[in-house]
Amino acid sequence: MRPLLVILAAATAFSSGCLQRRLLITSDPPGAIVYANDVELGRTPIEANFTFYGGYDVRVELEGYEPLRTRAQANAPFYEIPPFDLVAMAVPFDIQTTIRWHFALTQAVENVENARVVEDALLDRAKDLRTRLGDPPASTPDSTSNSPQGSPPAQNLPPN
Repeated sequence: MRPLLVILAAATAFSSGCLQRRLLITSDPPGAIVYANDVELGRTPIEANFTFYGGYDVRVELEGYEPLRTRAQANAPFYEIPPFDLVAMAVPFDIQTTIRWHFALTQAVENVENARVVEDALLDRAKDLRTRLGDPPASTPDSTSNSPQGSPPAQNLPPN
């Protein structure tokens, strides 16, 4: 009985599976460079291994598009939370967890003509706001020019 138990334990130890963690990152449009916690992962669509679950600071950049900075979560599945993780590591087959992130990029205002249109629209809005608010209040006279010259009155002197 004892040798059978030893053989069974050895077989279980050598046939244990593996937990594999993968990120699948896509973007619209594809081809953007992705950084996770300031480490370049590559161009989308990309598949990368990761070690830790939790929050990641993600930066997505593509020429002609506004850079995107956001926080993305990689949440652990139930079988990787203690005590279930011990059982998941002991099963005799591989378990792959895939976390999917998708990022949509917006086009940047690159063209000088587009920048002028945006600037003109902003100036028009400012002029409209100024007319709706009316004239600014009259300026108040400078208080230092009307102050009496000489030493302050005796009651305002600091104690000796």
